[in-house]
Amino acid sequence: QVRLMESGGGSVQPGGSLRLSCEFSGYPYSRYCMGWWRQAVGKRREGVTFIDSDGRKSYTDSVKGRFTVSRDNAKNTLSLLMNNLQPEDTAKYYCAALLSDGGYCTSKDQGDWHYWGQGTQVTVSS
Repeated sequence: QVRLMESGGGSVQPGGSLRLSCEFSGYPYSRYCMGWWRQAVGKRREGVTFIDSDGRKSYTDSVKGRFTVSRDNAKNTLSLLMNNLQPEDTAKYYCAALLSDGGYCTSKDQGDWHYWGQGTQVTVSS
């Protein structure tokens, strides 16, 4: 059974930074594409960034240049460094895992993703 546990959320002022972390338990981590999703109040959940087992990354346009995703396959961890945070980044952020051959990110449809964390709240306000 795969379990995901996020940490690192909080409240910051616009322009501030936060780092989110996700601990993955289960085997094998390298078979999973990992992603960060977020859901703001009253909005649909959206994919923020994805990273495959080889470290290839993709980002939604609104966070390009500000957010950086990384994974450590030896430690089974996923991180998201968020810089220059803006009020529109306010949301609950979820770590998620997609099982696929080779750990490639084969889908950005949340319905296809197999495991989800409980989420961590990020609030950006002045």
